[in-house]
Amino acid sequence: MLTGPTWSQKLRDEIGLAVIGQDLVIERLLVALLANGHVLLEGMPGLAKTLLVKSLGSALGVQFERIQFTPDLLPSDVVGTMIFSPKDGTFTAHRGPIFANLVLADEINRAPAKVQSALLEGMQERQVTIGGQTHPLPRPFLVMATQNPVEQEGTYPLPEAQTDRFLFKLLVEYPSAEEEATMLTRWGQVTRAPVLQAVSSPDELLSLRTAVDKIHIAPAIEAYILALVRGTRALTVPDDKGYRMLTFGASPRASLSLYTAGRALAWLRGLDFVSPSIIQELAPDVLRHRIALTYEAEAAEQTADRIIGKVIERTSVPSI
Repeated sequence: MLTGPTWSQKLRDEIGLAVIGQDLVIERLLVALLANGHVLLEGMPGLAKTLLVKSLGSALGVQFERIQFTPDLLPSDVVGTMIFSPKDGTFTAHRGPIFANLVLADEINRAPAKVQSALLEGMQERQVTIGGQTHPLPRPFLVMATQNPVEQEGTYPLPEAQTDRFLFKLLVEYPSAEEEATMLTRWGQVTRAPVLQAVSSPDELLSLRTAVDKIHIAPAIEAYILALVRGTRALTVPDDKGYRMLTFGASPRASLSLYTAGRALAWLRGLDFVSPSIIQELAPDVLRHRIALTYEAEAAEQTADRIIGKVIERTSVPSI
């Protein structure tokens, strides 16, 4: 049986031919694949977000589709539409780019809400409706969306119902000086992009998920997950001075996300159980897009990650 570290390393080696650095982000993307969850990538332009997802699809050997979200995009451009055939007078369903294993929703916040919501049924139900008929999406099916955190003019922020359906919100940072120097050395004089080979397959990914399901989570860890998530909700209650840090806390979907992602990360690292440190490590990625800061908290220069860090500090860690 293929082990987590072996599977992870062969994918990392292949992706590394095109993408330098971003090791943590790559690991989280692999966790999302194993946990059957969608990912929202946020970072400045030029940080290889699109290249990273495309390279992941090539290394996995899955069907990959990219949708460039723009203000004039229509829902039918995502899910498909009914096409009339004059020859026999019938309508047939024309499937859109969402019918792929890995869908890249590039700059998802540049399309209006009507288009963003076209992804909702597919992300949650793994199916879409075209012309009143339901069409199942291929397995596996994952959406990886990107957005720019600074250019907000003319954009449409994702509503809470949409962001809550993403397993992770990952912050893509600038590369280190050494990594950027390696980019110059490797790509400065080369104009053609590397051709990646498929080192895995959709069937292999689906089979590996059965191994992830066998990872043990102790009852104390389950209670710890619930305590962390419910700890964010406690911050929505005003204190003695009427001050509160959050307008709303994380949903029950956050608890499920921590549970499934914790098992996936444990398997990926060759462990057969989930430890408190794994839950603490994943908590910011799972929770940062599921909480909303109050105006007072933002004025006090608080951030979602800082508040999550405080919740982790205040929550007692179980001993296993």
